[in-house]
Amino acid sequence: MESVARSQSAADPGASASNDKTLIYRQSRWTRLTHWLWAISLFFMLLSGLQIFNARPQLYIGKQSGFDYNNTIFAIGAENSDAGPRGYTEIFGKRFDTTGLLGWSGPAGQETSRAFPSWATIPSYYDLGTARVIHFFFAWILTTTLIVWFVASTANGHLRRDLAPRLDDLKRLPQDIVDHAKLKFHHKREYNTLQKMAYGGVLFVLLPLMIITGLAMSPSMNSVLPFLNDLLGGRQTARTIHFTVMVLLVAFFVVHILMILAAGPINELRSIITGWYRTDPPAQDDKPVERSA
Repeated sequence: MESVARSQSAADPGASASNDKTLIYRQSRWTRLTHWLWAISLFFMLLSGLQIFNARPQLYIGKQSGFDYNNTIFAIGAENSDAGPRGYTEIFGKRFDTTGLLGWSGPAGQETSRAFPSWATIPSYYDLGTARVIHFFFAWILTTTLIVWFVASTANGHLRRDLAPRLDDLKRLPQDIVDHAKLKFHHKREYNTLQKMAYGGVLFVLLPLMIITGLAMSPSMNSVLPFLNDLLGGRQTARTIHFTVMVLLVAFFVVHILMILAAGPINELRSIITGWYRTDPPAQDDKPVERSA
């Protein structure tokens, strides 16, 4: 996600020169590597996480849960009816019929009671042990890469230079919202205000919160970091926050993909795969901006 605006020779000594002044080297190798590592890790964490969730498809608020407590805020299940088994999803006491997708799903004649369907989980069959191994493996890859990225980006000034919203960015926010609503995009070296806010929210709020709540749910971490559970309001609350963060990350991904399609998928994908990005032609009164890497 790092936007690196620099001259072609400084960005990649091995890159061939181009006379096209609108084609710039925007994403460094390290940026592209971390982007795809995070994408792959989150993909496997999501699907294995849904498999883990299937073992207990309810969410609670508080330190305890069970039949003696009335703190369930979300549940997926199945129940018998006059029409046969039906799947349902319950949110804050409001129940919705989700047969065929959530609670009761599967091939015709082979439906089973299952919170998330087999096509949405890794493994597709019920195997909690394998799901946990996959989930934790990619969680550590994500965590390690995020820490290294944060340290490096702080040291080289990338956070301050490219991601921190400035006063001018905040002033442009209303117009930026209008432009996005109209699907009017400006292809520049720098991120626009909404991009900075979205990327900042994911990198500094959602991902750290997902890691912290994941640690709070781990019994082995209770002896190492016993204060986490109390800080988050209990293990069950931590699990609920963890699930909510997952939903928000999926929403971010969907919006991210839609914006890529709307802004020009070839240009956006070329940037994150090769590093090269085509900007809008400069206006007559624009002056070249020199920025260090």
